Amino acid sequence: MKTIVCGCALSWFLLAAIPIGPARAAGPYAPDNTGVNVRDRNSGAMTAGQQSNSSGDLALTQRIRKSIMKDHSLSMMAKNVKIVSANGDVTLRGPVKTEKEKSTVMAKAQAVAGVDRVNDQLEVKSAQ
Repeated sequence: MKTIVCGCALSWFLLAAIPIGPARAAGPYAPDNTGVNVRDRNSGAMTAGQQSNSSGDLALTQRIRKSIMKDHSLSMMAKNVKIVSANGDVTLRGPVKTEKEKSTVMAKAQAVAGVDRVNDQLEVKSAQ
């Protein structure tokens, strides 16, 4: 019994010695998207919150996303771009790795929504 009490006391002591606090990024650098998120604070910027809930717009977004996801030549960054549809108009936002990826994603969206219905706000991420 004495061993159990001592073991419990030691466990509590060791747990209390572990610093608990908010998670911090390794190194002196901010998370990758911190600076980019500033652009979403602009009241005119299209964000996922403006995605229409109409069945037509949801289906349009889904068809574009499926087309992008099927393309194995695209990076995960390109596959994660924001696709926001409202009233049949599509806005593409976010980073891609290359100009080729940008044009591929744009072409896929235009093939589904129509050439004049896609607003290209994609950005080619510069090499760091």
